Amino acid sequence: MKKIFDDLSYHVSKQATHRYSTSFSMGIFALQPSIRPAIYAIYGFVRLADEIVDSFHDYNKSLLLGRFKEQAKQAIHEGISLNPIINAFQQTVIRYNIDVKLIDQFLLSMEMDLGQMSYNSELYKQYILGSAEVVGLMCLQVFVNGDAAQYEQLKPQAMKLGSVFQKVNFLRDLKDDYHNLGRTYFPNVDMQLFNNTIKKQIEEEIAAEFDEALAGIFKLPRSSRFGVYLAYKYYWSLFKKIRKIPAERILKERIRIPNGKKLSLAMSSYFQYKLAWL
Repeated sequence: MKKIFDDLSYHVSKQATHRYSTSFSMGIFALQPSIRPAIYAIYGFVRLADEIVDSFHDYNKSLLLGRFKEQAKQAIHEGISLNPIINAFQQTVIRYNIDVKLIDQFLLSMEMDLGQMSYNSELYKQYILGSAEVVGLMCLQVFVNGDAAQYEQLKPQAMKLGSVFQKVNFLRDLKDDYHNLGRTYFPNVDMQLFNNTIKKQIEEEIAAEFDEALAGIFKLPRSSRFGVYLAYKYYWSLFKKIRKIPAERILKERIRIPNGKKLSLAMSSYFQYKLAWL
Protein backbone atom coordinates (compact mmCIF):
# COMPACT_ATOMS: atom_id res chain seq x y z
CA MET A 1 0.00 0.00 0.00
CA LYS A 2 1.30 3.43 -0.93
CA LYS A 3 0.03 4.81 2.39
CA ILE A 4 2.77 2.84 4.15
CA PHE A 5 5.42 4.56 2.03
CA ASP A 6 3.80 7.97 2.54
CA ASP A 7 3.70 7.45 6.31
CA LEU A 8 7.35 6.39 6.19
CA SER A 9 8.19 9.53 4.20
CA TYR A 10 6.70 11.82 6.83
CA HIS A 11 8.42 9.80 9.55
CA VAL A 12 11.81 10.29 7.86
CA SER A 13 11.18 14.06 7.67
CA LYS A 14 10.21 14.08 11.34
CA GLN A 15 13.37 12.21 12.31
CA ALA A 16 15.50 14.56 10.21
CA THR A 17 13.97 17.50 12.10
CA HIS A 18 14.68 15.87 15.47
CA ARG A 19 18.24 15.04 14.48
CA TYR A 20 19.14 18.48 13.14
CA SER A 21 17.15 20.87 15.34
CA THR A 22 15.86 20.37 18.88
CA SER A 23 14.46 23.92 18.88
CA PHE A 24 12.35 23.48 15.76
CA SER A 25 11.31 20.03 16.95
CA MET A 26 9.92 21.60 20.12
CA GLY A 27 8.15 24.29 18.13
CA ILE A 28 6.58 21.79 15.73
CA PHE A 29 5.49 19.54 18.59
CA ALA A 30 3.58 22.53 20.00
CA LEU A 31 1.55 22.78 16.78
CA GLN A 32 -1.79 21.05 16.39
CA PRO A 33 -1.15 17.38 15.46
CA SER A 34 -3.01 17.70 12.16
CA ILE A 35 -0.45 20.13 10.70
CA ARG A 36 2.74 18.75 12.23
CA PRO A 37 3.52 16.32 9.36
CA ALA A 38 3.38 19.11 6.77
CA ILE A 39 5.78 21.33 8.74
CA TYR A 40 8.12 18.38 9.31
CA ALA A 41 8.04 17.82 5.53
CA ILE A 42 8.93 21.44 4.79
CA TYR A 43 11.74 21.44 7.34
CA GLY A 44 13.10 18.12 6.06
CA PHE A 45 13.20 19.43 2.49
CA VAL A 46 14.95 22.71 3.27
CA ARG A 47 17.32 21.00 5.70
CA LEU A 48 18.42 18.47 3.10
CA ALA A 49 19.09 21.19 0.53
CA ASP A 50 21.01 23.18 3.12
CA GLU A 51 23.12 20.15 4.03
CA ILE A 52 24.10 19.67 0.40
CA VAL A 53 25.67 23.12 0.20
CA ASP A 54 26.98 23.26 3.78
CA SER A 55 28.26 19.76 4.53
CA PHE A 56 28.91 17.55 1.51
CA HIS A 57 32.39 18.92 0.87
CA ASP A 58 33.83 15.73 -0.63
CA TYR A 59 31.19 15.58 -3.36
CA ASN A 60 30.09 17.62 -6.34
CA LYS A 61 27.66 19.93 -4.55
CA SER A 62 26.48 21.62 -7.73
CA LEU A 63 25.61 18.27 -9.28
CA LEU A 64 23.85 17.06 -6.12
CA LEU A 65 21.83 20.27 -5.72
CA GLY A 66 20.87 20.27 -9.40
CA ARG A 67 19.71 16.67 -9.13
CA PHE A 68 17.80 17.46 -5.93
CA LYS A 69 16.07 20.37 -7.68
CA GLU A 70 15.05 18.26 -10.67
CA GLN A 71 13.82 15.43 -8.45
CA ALA A 72 11.66 17.89 -6.50
CA LYS A 73 10.13 19.33 -9.67
CA GLN A 74 9.49 15.88 -11.07
CA ALA A 75 7.94 14.70 -7.81
CA ILE A 76 5.51 17.65 -7.66
CA HIS A 77 4.54 16.98 -11.29
CA GLU A 78 4.09 13.23 -10.84
CA GLY A 79 2.86 13.16 -7.23
CA ILE A 80 5.53 10.76 -5.97
CA SER A 81 9.26 10.43 -5.28
CA LEU A 82 11.32 7.48 -4.16
CA ASN A 83 13.27 9.90 -1.94
CA PRO A 84 11.17 9.88 1.27
CA ILE A 85 11.93 13.51 2.20
CA ILE A 86 11.06 14.78 -1.27
CA ASN A 87 7.97 12.54 -1.30
CA ALA A 88 6.66 14.02 1.95
CA PHE A 89 7.41 17.53 0.68
CA GLN A 90 5.66 17.11 -2.67
CA GLN A 91 2.55 15.81 -0.90
CA THR A 92 2.56 18.88 1.34
CA VAL A 93 3.03 21.19 -1.66
CA ILE A 94 0.10 19.63 -3.49
CA ARG A 95 -2.21 19.34 -0.47
CA TYR A 96 -1.74 22.94 0.66
CA ASN A 97 -1.30 24.45 -2.82
CA ILE A 98 2.12 25.92 -2.05
CA ASP A 99 3.31 28.15 -4.87
CA VAL A 100 6.22 26.51 -6.74
CA LYS A 101 7.74 29.99 -7.16
CA LEU A 102 8.52 29.90 -3.44
CA ILE A 103 10.40 26.65 -3.93
CA ASP A 104 12.31 28.05 -6.90
CA GLN A 105 13.29 31.11 -4.87
CA PHE A 106 14.51 28.93 -2.01
CA LEU A 107 16.63 26.76 -4.30
CA LEU A 108 18.09 29.86 -5.92
CA SER A 109 19.45 30.94 -2.54
CA MET A 110 20.90 27.47 -2.02
CA GLU A 111 22.67 27.84 -5.37
CA MET A 112 24.13 31.13 -4.14
CA ASP A 113 25.80 29.14 -1.33
CA LEU A 114 27.70 26.95 -3.79
CA GLY A 115 30.40 29.56 -4.22
CA GLN A 116 32.17 32.02 -1.96
CA MET A 117 30.47 35.38 -2.20
CA SER A 118 30.68 38.76 -0.53
CA TYR A 119 27.18 40.15 -0.25
CA ASN A 120 26.10 43.69 -1.01
CA SER A 121 22.71 44.96 0.18
CA GLU A 122 20.83 43.74 -2.91
CA LEU A 123 22.28 40.22 -2.85
CA TYR A 124 21.77 40.04 0.92
CA LYS A 125 18.05 40.82 0.53
CA GLN A 126 17.77 38.28 -2.28
CA TYR A 127 19.44 35.59 -0.18
CA ILE A 128 17.26 36.32 2.88
CA LEU A 129 14.16 36.18 0.69
CA GLY A 130 14.98 32.76 -0.69
CA SER A 131 16.64 31.09 2.27
CA ALA A 132 14.21 32.24 4.97
CA GLU A 133 11.29 34.46 4.02
CA VAL A 134 9.79 32.07 1.46
CA VAL A 135 10.16 29.19 3.92
CA GLY A 136 8.05 31.21 6.33
CA LEU A 137 5.49 31.63 3.55
CA MET A 138 5.43 27.88 2.84
CA CYS A 139 4.65 27.26 6.51
CA LEU A 140 2.07 30.06 6.54
CA GLN A 141 0.20 28.40 3.67
CA VAL A 142 -0.11 25.32 5.88
CA PHE A 143 -1.10 27.34 8.95
CA VAL A 144 -3.97 29.13 7.17
CA ASN A 145 -4.96 25.96 5.30
CA GLY A 146 -5.19 27.71 1.96
CA ASP A 147 -7.19 30.74 3.13
CA ALA A 148 -5.98 33.31 0.58
CA ALA A 149 -7.24 36.38 2.45
CA GLN A 150 -5.62 35.32 5.73
CA TYR A 151 -2.42 34.42 3.90
CA GLU A 152 -2.15 37.89 2.36
CA GLN A 153 -2.89 39.53 5.71
CA LEU A 154 -0.16 37.62 7.53
CA LYS A 155 2.37 37.45 4.69
CA PRO A 156 4.51 40.47 5.72
CA GLN A 157 4.92 39.26 9.33
CA ALA A 158 5.64 35.68 8.22
CA MET A 159 8.40 36.94 5.95
CA LYS A 160 9.77 39.12 8.74
CA LEU A 161 9.82 36.17 11.13
CA GLY A 162 11.76 34.05 8.65
CA SER A 163 14.15 36.93 8.09
CA VAL A 164 14.87 37.52 11.76
CA PHE A 165 15.44 33.81 12.42
CA GLN A 166 17.94 33.68 9.57
CA LYS A 167 19.82 36.79 10.71
CA VAL A 168 20.18 35.36 14.21
CA ASN A 169 21.51 32.19 12.58
CA PHE A 170 24.06 34.30 10.70
CA LEU A 171 25.38 35.72 13.98
CA ARG A 172 25.32 32.34 15.69
CA ASP A 173 27.15 30.62 12.81
CA LEU A 174 29.57 33.45 12.06
CA LYS A 175 32.63 31.36 12.93
CA ASP A 176 31.78 28.42 10.68
CA ASP A 177 30.44 30.51 7.81
CA TYR A 178 33.51 32.75 7.71
CA HIS A 179 36.37 30.44 8.67
CA ASN A 180 35.12 27.11 7.26
CA LEU A 181 32.85 28.03 4.35
CA GLY A 182 34.31 31.38 3.31
CA ARG A 183 30.96 33.18 3.49
CA THR A 184 30.18 36.68 4.68
CA TYR A 185 26.44 37.30 4.56
CA PHE A 186 26.18 40.70 6.24
CA PRO A 187 26.52 43.27 3.44
CA ASN A 188 29.57 45.48 3.14
CA VAL A 189 31.15 44.05 6.31
CA ASP A 190 34.86 43.21 6.30
CA MET A 191 35.08 40.32 8.76
CA GLN A 192 38.72 41.14 9.47
CA LEU A 193 37.44 44.40 10.95
CA PHE A 194 34.40 42.91 12.68
CA ASN A 195 34.07 44.52 16.11
CA ASN A 196 31.50 45.39 18.77
CA THR A 197 30.37 48.52 16.94
CA ILE A 198 29.55 46.60 13.75
CA LYS A 199 27.96 43.81 15.78
CA LYS A 200 25.73 46.31 17.61
CA GLN A 201 24.56 47.84 14.34
CA ILE A 202 23.52 44.41 13.06
CA GLU A 203 21.79 43.62 16.35
CA GLU A 204 19.76 46.84 16.28
CA GLU A 205 18.34 45.86 12.89
CA ILE A 206 17.51 42.38 14.15
CA ALA A 207 15.84 43.68 17.33
CA ALA A 208 13.49 45.87 15.28
CA GLU A 209 12.49 42.88 13.14
CA PHE A 210 11.70 40.81 16.25
CA ASP A 211 9.14 43.45 17.28
CA GLU A 212 7.52 43.43 13.83
CA ALA A 213 7.37 39.64 13.65
CA LEU A 214 5.73 39.21 17.06
CA ALA A 215 2.68 41.21 16.02
CA GLY A 216 1.82 38.64 13.36
CA ILE A 217 2.14 35.58 15.58
CA PHE A 218 -0.94 36.43 17.65
CA LYS A 219 -2.98 36.70 14.45
CA LEU A 220 -2.21 33.12 13.44
CA PRO A 221 -4.85 30.38 13.73
CA ARG A 222 -4.89 28.63 17.11
CA SER A 223 -3.57 25.45 15.48
CA SER A 224 -0.17 27.07 14.90
CA ARG A 225 -0.01 30.08 17.23
CA PHE A 226 1.78 28.60 20.24
CA GLY A 227 4.23 26.53 18.20
CA VAL A 228 5.37 29.60 16.28
CA TYR A 229 5.46 31.65 19.48
CA LEU A 230 7.70 29.03 21.08
CA ALA A 231 10.14 29.15 18.15
CA TYR A 232 10.09 32.95 18.43
CA LYS A 233 10.90 32.79 22.15
CA TYR A 234 13.77 30.40 21.54
CA TYR A 235 15.33 32.68 18.94
CA TRP A 236 14.76 35.73 21.13
CA SER A 237 16.57 33.97 23.99
CA LEU A 238 19.44 33.01 21.68
CA PHE A 239 19.63 36.57 20.38
CA LYS A 240 19.76 38.02 23.90
CA LYS A 241 22.63 35.68 24.72
CA ILE A 242 24.51 36.68 21.56
CA ARG A 243 24.09 40.38 22.37
CA LYS A 244 25.94 39.91 25.65
CA ILE A 245 28.95 38.26 24.01
CA PRO A 246 31.80 40.36 22.53
CA ALA A 247 32.46 40.32 18.80
CA GLU A 248 35.80 38.53 19.05
CA ARG A 249 34.19 35.60 20.85
CA ILE A 250 31.42 35.31 18.24
CA LEU A 251 34.15 34.71 15.67
CA LYS A 252 35.64 31.88 17.76
CA GLU A 253 32.66 29.80 18.87
CA ARG A 254 29.10 28.86 17.96
CA ILE A 255 26.68 30.22 20.54
CA ARG A 256 23.85 27.90 21.56
CA ILE A 257 21.12 27.39 24.13
CA PRO A 258 21.55 24.13 26.14
CA ASN A 259 18.71 21.62 25.80
CA GLY A 260 17.84 21.94 29.50
CA LYS A 261 17.42 25.68 29.05
CA LYS A 262 15.22 25.05 26.01
CA LEU A 263 12.87 22.90 28.10
CA SER A 264 12.54 25.52 30.82
CA LEU A 265 12.05 28.13 28.10
CA ALA A 266 9.22 26.06 26.64
CA MET A 267 7.43 25.92 29.99
CA SER A 268 7.85 29.62 30.73
CA SER A 269 6.75 30.50 27.19
CA TYR A 270 3.58 28.48 27.64
CA PHE A 271 2.60 30.47 30.72
CA GLN A 272 3.50 33.77 29.01
CA TYR A 273 1.42 32.75 26.00
CA LYS A 274 -1.57 31.87 28.17
CA LEU A 275 -1.33 35.12 30.13
CA ALA A 276 -1.29 37.08 26.88
CA TRP A 277 -4.72 35.64 26.06
CA LEU A 278 -6.38 36.13 29.44
